[in-house]
Amino acid sequence: MPGMLYLCATPIGNLGDMTPRAVETLRDVDMIAAEDTRNSIKLLNHFDIRTSMTSYHEYNKIEKADYLVEQMLQGKNVALITDAGTPAISDPGEVLVAKCQEAGIPVTSLPGASACITALTLSGLSTRRFCFEGFLPADKKEKAEVLSELKEESRTIILYEAPHHLVRTLKELYEVLGDRRITLCRELTKKFETVLPTTIEAALALYETEEPRGEYVLVMEGKSLAQKREEQQTAWQSMSIEEHLAYYTGEGLDEKTAMKQVAKDRGVPKREIYQYLLAK
Repeated sequence: MPGMLYLCATPIGNLGDMTPRAVETLRDVDMIAAEDTRNSIKLLNHFDIRTSMTSYHEYNKIEKADYLVEQMLQGKNVALITDAGTPAISDPGEVLVAKCQEAGIPVTSLPGASACITALTLSGLSTRRFCFEGFLPADKKEKAEVLSELKEESRTIILYEAPHHLVRTLKELYEVLGDRRITLCRELTKKFETVLPTTIEAALALYETEEPRGEYVLVMEGKSLAQKREEQQTAWQSMSIEEHLAYYTGEGLDEKTAMKQVAKDRGVPKREIYQYLLAK
């Protein structure tokens, strides 16, 4: 029988957030795969956990995942931890999970701290629908594509950012998305936890005089559905009825269905579209 992979969430700042189940699991498994063993040893010593560790991080995630899978196929149980938070969220743990599933190795996740969820609940913005983007891509072209998608996103948006990139990211968000409500969260669960509900423009003004410190979670409002509808309505009105109809027939709709959709888009009865086209 193969062993099991345990995804163990660790505190994002306050050691009191470590769950008893995670402590027990880390003591019982055969091996702990840690993002940074030098950092994790402090956590393990605090809870008197003596299980052996091996490194598992972004730069060895492929070959080390193969090694860990081999160990689990031999019956060993492995726990995966990151420096802070839940493994596999903006983390190479997703590679190990995928390889375990391919190999038929059972995987379970022990719930615990997660910076993105903690920040979302503190943001004061809508929590009913949200999307997590993590860190924006470093590649300029890829980043531009992601920002273009986020411009139309109606759900609450969650981003991660390092302090030395914060101002640049805020500028890029302002340039592409315009001014939005945003909540900046830093040092979550720690002594100097800061939650700042503001706007992108006001945040930029603040950090022109104040140096950003600590890792940030940015929680930003999405484009309102009313605004999206208004913009779409404006776009339809800028097209002729013939162009509007051609758009839908080009998408594969038959003419009758296309006319119905054109009428709906323009907020007029279908017979008005039919009569207009008939007169043409």
